[in-house]
Parts: sequence; structure tokens; C-alpha cells
Amino acid sequence: MKYIEYEITNHLAIITLNRPEKRNSFSYDLVTELKQAFHAAEHHPEIKAVILKASGKVFSAGADLAYLQSLQNASYQENLTDSIYLKDLYIQIYKHSKPVIAQVQGHAIAGGCGLVTACDFVFAVPEAKFGYTEVKIGFIPAIVMTFLIRKVGEARAKSLLLSGDLVSAQTLADFGLIHEIVPASKLSHKVYEFAQHLITTNSLQAMGVTKKLIAEIQEKPLFEALSLAAEMNAQARGLDDCKKGIQAFLNKEKIKW
Repeated sequence: MKYIEYEITNHLAIITLNRPEKRNSFSYDLVTELKQAFHAAEHHPEIKAVILKASGKVFSAGADLAYLQSLQNASYQENLTDSIYLKDLYIQIYKHSKPVIAQVQGHAIAGGCGLVTACDFVFAVPEAKFGYTEVKIGFIPAIVMTFLIRKVGEARAKSLLLSGDLVSAQTLADFGLIHEIVPASKLSHKVYEFAQHLITTNSLQAMGVTKKLIAEIQEKPLFEALSLAAEMNAQARGLDDCKKGIQAFLNKEKIKW
């Protein structure tokens, strides 16, 4: 791959944005490679979690503005096709069956901040700045707002999306979007340690079904959501991992996932 690096180690898929000379900004090809990498991680039976990180000083500056400018001469249908292509990447991350952890070593701006928002857990250095800055150039943060409102609520999302201002990692931690702020010297170790904790103490099947249910119940009215929850509760009892976990617990044995 040209714009990202993909590595597998100790049941982890590590996906690294590797376009530092362009501040890891999005292009069609970079989005394509990200989609391929997340697809590979989804279907690799030995992978139990995904770490998304970046090379260079900036995590991602979002869309390549030169690329966006070129699309201004395209038809509406061509722009819609391109937008759907990007939207599918965010959905792929959000609905991934394995936990996705963002390791943010630098600023995450616009679409780059959107990429972080779609992840399940976010670890960031205290110096990192975040911003949904689209309104400052006459654009809109259309796709990412769907995920942001779900995660932080309408009022906080409005303050971020309508101001377009850069905010600190601490602000997003206070909003609940960032899981933990970690010094740069300890970031890689902390994320790796956390990922290993997830995959050694939790069932991959159970985490995958839990992610699926979190995504789906928010789309439904209360009683439909509860009906779906009851159905998935019943289905989960038949999972191999559930049988294994309960048996180990009753036998007072340590569960090996």
C-alpha cells in the first residue's frame, strides 16, 4: 500500500496513515486503502482489535483541499458518489466487529477529526488539537455529525460543529469523546497495553455483538429497541463464547480468550 501501512502483531491489526508530507490528508486513494485495511482486519480470524494511528506530526488534516477543489467542477452525481464512498469508510469503522482504537499523536482536523470520532476508543497526547473546521471554509461536516451527535449529544455537537474552532484534547475528554490523555512518550505503549487488555479479558464475540446492538438500538423507538435487545440477549446465550465463559466461571477457572 502507498498511503497507509498495515501490520499484524499479537492479534492486533495496526493501520497507520502514512502521508505525512500532506499531513495525512484524505485522497480517494488513501480512503480506498483504509477501506481495504479495515476489511482485511474484519475478516482475519486471528485479529481481535484494530489500532488506527498516523505517521508524522499531524494525525490527519482531513480532506485534501486540492482534491475537493477538483470535485467542484464535477457533476452532483459524481460528488454524491465520492461522498458515499467516504461515508462508507466511517460506517465501516463504526460498525467494525472488532474494537477500533485511535492513537492520536497530533492534530486531528475536519475529516481527520471525523475519523477519530468514528472509533470506539481514543487515546491522545495533551498537545493535540481537534476541530470540525468545515464551516470556516464554507463546507459542512455532514457525515461526521451523525456520529458526533450520537456520542456527545446535540448541544455539545453544535458547539463544535457551528463554531468550527480548534479545541484541546482535554475538552473532548470532558465531552466523553477521548478515552484517555497520555504523554507522547507513553502513548504507543498505553494503547498497545489497553488493546491487549481488551482482547485477553473480553470475548471477541461478545464485544462484536455489543457494538452491533449499540449501533442499532439508537435508531429505534424504545419498545422496538427493547425487543431487539431481548432477541439478541437470547441469541447471545447460544454463542460458543458465552457457553465457554459461563462454564469457566462456574468451574472457577480462568477464562482464556
